[in-house]
Amino acid sequence: MKKIALITGISGFVAKHCAVEFANAGYQVRGTVRDPSKIDNVRKTLSNHIDIGALDFAVCDLLEDDGWSEAVSGCDCVIHVASPDPLAQPKNDQVLVRPAVDGTLRVLNAVRKHGVKKFVHTSSAFAAFYGRGREQTEYDESDWTDLDGPGVTPYAKSKTLSERAARDFTSNHPEIHYTSINPGYIFGPTLDDDLSSSIEIIRLMLSGKYPGVARLCMPCVDVRDVARAHLRAVECNNPSGRRYMLVSESPWMVDIARILHAMPDGLGRRSPVTELQKWIVWLIGIYDLPVRSIRPELGRTINIDSNRATQELGFSYRTAEQAVQATGDSLKALNIV
Repeated sequence: MKKIALITGISGFVAKHCAVEFANAGYQVRGTVRDPSKIDNVRKTLSNHIDIGALDFAVCDLLEDDGWSEAVSGCDCVIHVASPDPLAQPKNDQVLVRPAVDGTLRVLNAVRKHGVKKFVHTSSAFAAFYGRGREQTEYDESDWTDLDGPGVTPYAKSKTLSERAARDFTSNHPEIHYTSINPGYIFGPTLDDDLSSSIEIIRLMLSGKYPGVARLCMPCVDVRDVARAHLRAVECNNPSGRRYMLVSESPWMVDIARILHAMPDGLGRRSPVTELQKWIVWLIGIYDLPVRSIRPELGRTINIDSNRATQELGFSYRTAEQAVQATGDSLKALNIV
């Protein structure tokens, strides 16, 4: 019998890559969706990468109890990826915090009920480096976002609180082996036209929407490495409670834009190659919500030590250039740009 891996939010960018990674490693994959109308599209997308017989679905909502017990039943591990990730930050942070925190606890209660041993949680490096001011530039797994500090976005708050909640829960239920995976900005090939917020940034650059880019540091990682880290976290025998920052490099946004601009076949010819002055970014942010959300981070240096993942999970990272180029190539292949 195949081992069964439940992957929550399987219609999302990272979750689809996790499905590919686990299915190709011999697992039966069960994916949750909130909207059953997405099942056919997810099945069609994943059929290009895995044996579709290794895939089935469950309908669950992070804000509802119904369905989670049935989804978790019989599983050998749960990969909890589902969490809202909008490009523009909402004014009410509870729009992101409630599904992130309450949803995580719903899944964990089902995990405990059915005796599932391994729970891998897709958190974020954003749960480590926000609200710390500009004096600190180096971060690792010991750092946590200061929710009372400056510039904390609703997304960073949701990721911090959901990881804290999961750690509190599993410390009280040590029979559950808990691991968090904490990636930065996630680039790499998108498998379909349902774009994540990070991939939307690349699409906007390629579309030439902006005359230049902000002075924004973007600790990033390839989605294929993120998916691989989830699989390794399940299969390794490292102690419960491990936290893995996943960042290959921390380029500035202009470096990413220039990688795109240099791509062959003129794909990136409209991508900006210059940085905008800070006052221009502030003006754009008056009318552009995604730009407004990054204004507190302008010019801030963020370096993340993610060697623990390479040492304990046993892999090396793709470069930022490889990840960004793969993003552009996939958007072109799908006729999105």
